[in-house]
Amino acid sequence: MAGKSKKKLEIFHLVCEETGDYNYTIRKKGGGEKLKLKKFSPRLRKHTIHVEKKK
Repeated sequence: MAGKSKKKLEIFHLVCEETGDYNYTIRKKGGGEKLKLKKFSPRLRKHTIHVEKKK
């Protein structure tokens, strides 16, 4: 078996673009494009864009 290196899962936070709150955490492999998801913001009580950020 070849010695392929496995990428470990890293913890990323989803940050609301409007308030800057860290509302969600996700585990995924590093690299690639940053996620942009529409998630619920409890402070604003509506769905907003959340961007992936490493803490």
